[in-house]
Amino acid sequence: MLTISQLASYAGVTVRAVRHYHRIGLLPEPERDRSGYRTYDAAAVVRLIRIRTLADAGVPLARVQELLDAGPEDFAGCVQEIDRALRAEIRRLQDTRSRLARLAAGEHLALPQSVVDYLDRLRGLGVEERYIEMERDAWIMIAAQVPHSIDSVIAKKHEELDDPDMVKLYSLLSGALDWPADDPRIVEVADIMERLMVRAVEAGRVGADDGIDDQFVDLLDSTMVESSPHAARLLAILEERGWRGWTRIERVPAERLSTELPPS
Repeated sequence: MLTISQLASYAGVTVRAVRHYHRIGLLPEPERDRSGYRTYDAAAVVRLIRIRTLADAGVPLARVQELLDAGPEDFAGCVQEIDRALRAEIRRLQDTRSRLARLAAGEHLALPQSVVDYLDRLRGLGVEERYIEMERDAWIMIAAQVPHSIDSVIAKKHEELDDPDMVKLYSLLSGALDWPADDPRIVEVADIMERLMVRAVEAGRVGADDGIDDQFVDLLDSTMVESSPHAARLLAILEERGWRGWTRIERVPAERLSTELPPS
């Protein structure tokens, strides 16, 4: 007859594990000797080894009893079911690890991959990190508003970057954060933006439904104005030329423009 320590040693587990298996009913409690100590036989060693083998194989303890009592056919079916559950859990954990790895890069927090790739393209064009951070925050808000169409929106932004004027615009805006308030390059920025707006009108891209409500557009525009010391002046120049907006460009009709602008 064996003591609990000898049983644990022969089965390759700890005494604490043996006691736990007693508590949850996997290993029946043996009779005690005259001194009050538990005593075990060879059958207990065999059962404990089987419990340990199943547990080491990843079988949940809640299912171990079922497998211990199952016949060959039921045992094989239970093992296959447990294997499917384990593979599903492995896929879930791998997906979690992938998301954590992406989050470690910072920008993947609340941003889809398409936007991250776009921001990386801007970096490749030499756009300063300060400006990219401003644009990133705007894209976080936009992606949350139109999650199902953000990839197509970004695809259009990539197309726009094929235009040398757009690349030049980013180059200028990137450095504009350090320009003095009366820097003449603001006019150059306005010239480029106007050319891009004209081409957008000709291509039918202005006025299209973008899925974003007017209040959210106003929020994005006001955020841009607050973040850049030159934004208000730039928008004023464009409005004098008949254009309004930043997030959503609008062509202001000539008759409306003449009544809204102050007399010169």
